[in-house]
Amino acid sequence: MKALALLSGGLDSTLAIRVILSQGIDVEAINFFTPFCQCSPKGCGGHEAAKSADKLGIKLKVINLSKEYIEMIKNPKHGYGKNMNPCIDCRILMLKEAKKYMKEAGASFIITGEVLGQRPMSQYRRALNVVEKESGLEGLILRPLSAKLLSLSIPEKEEWVNREKLLEISGRSRKPQMALALDYKIGDYPCPAGGCLLTDSGFTRRMKDLIAHSQITLNEIELLKVGRHFRLSKDAKLVVGRNEKENERLLGLKKQEDVCFSPKDVTGPTGIGRGIFGETLIAQAAQIIARYCDGIDGCKTEVVIESSGRKIDFTSDSKISDNELETIRI
Repeated sequence: MKALALLSGGLDSTLAIRVILSQGIDVEAINFFTPFCQCSPKGCGGHEAAKSADKLGIKLKVINLSKEYIEMIKNPKHGYGKNMNPCIDCRILMLKEAKKYMKEAGASFIITGEVLGQRPMSQYRRALNVVEKESGLEGLILRPLSAKLLSLSIPEKEEWVNREKLLEISGRSRKPQMALALDYKIGDYPCPAGGCLLTDSGFTRRMKDLIAHSQITLNEIELLKVGRHFRLSKDAKLVVGRNEKENERLLGLKKQEDVCFSPKDVTGPTGIGRGIFGETLIAQAAQIIARYCDGIDGCKTEVVIESSGRKIDFTSDSKISDNELETIRI
């Protein structure tokens, strides 16, 4: 008997696998990469899942769902959570992909680290049932951490697993999982409660602005993760780096048609202008760059228009005021 496990690299999915491995069942893991996973400052995704799989001694398959996820997030059937998190549709998408891989992996059922009542949108009874039905996996999803509180799954009915050795964890407290991690000698887990950028209110504001003004692409999503963002007009926005690392990241994300702003002869941020920039917006962008430079009376800002290869020296005589800055901040 073999199980296919959804493994994020976080604590819950790691524990779920450990519980099933303890019953002598073969387990292979699958991890899905999306543009919005951010479980820790170091990130999560395939890297953390690979570390967990290595410690558990199991095989891992990593699948990039970025393209499918972007299409899904535009109009999720089951809506968004508090911000822009399409949690139910997200689970359905991942489990549909897991179902496709089951035959190749030789697995008979799927296990997840879901805990009843832990997440308000996707981990209550009705949502769990909807996810099973719409993913085409009714009865074939086993949730070892909460199994005793849920209806019997096929693996339990057929006695592929011993239900008595499964758990009955529920609610949002992390204490039962952390205690279990100690029992199993599992440490150094990066994200015990998981994480998604779409649950972050600041990122969500930027995401809504992107949807309102542009097409959703991987490059645009990656740009949302960097710097300070300002909406200068319906056709133009400016992204300003907050440190040297972000400046470098912005240059790496710059498109050929973007406008690049950088201070001359003083220390300050790089800015990437995306959209239509005339003289008025170039002057405003230069004032914003000057606001974050080390110079007291503004700074001379070199504007580079990559589409034509021209370099224009533009002197900003003043910095934008903090009040005006807040009116255009995304």
